[in-house]
Amino acid sequence: VQVVESGGGLGQPGGSLGLSCAASGDILTLYVMGWYRQAPGQERELVAEVISGESPEYADAVKGRFTLSRDYTQNAVYLRMNSLKPEDTAVYYCMARIETHARTYGTRIDDYWGQGTQVTVSS
Repeated sequence: VQVVESGGGLGQPGGSLGLSCAASGDILTLYVMGWYRQAPGQERELVAEVISGESPEYADAVKGRFTLSRDYTQNAVYLRMNSLKPEDTAVYYCMARIETHARTYGTRIDDYWGQGTQVTVSS
């Protein structure tokens, strides 16, 4: 399974950026997709995630500014970030909780992570 991110970069305060993420490979069921972020010296924190069939959930810090959408046909999620603030600066990681075939028999569920993409908000 691969989780590949794109987007991010440098944005201005009050501006907008977008992030994309797609999962591929031996995917039986994709239960959850979302974005986390980690600022320097801080722990990784949830930004937004969506459980299959449900509405997205957001961290309080981004509610009303970020929008998460999911493309079920492409096993992808998109994060639209509006009204950016300097405190949004972080490395953003895509996470996908996926059921795959186990090595011997049966199936297993694991969290898969992207490589991370930098988002910097500065004037």
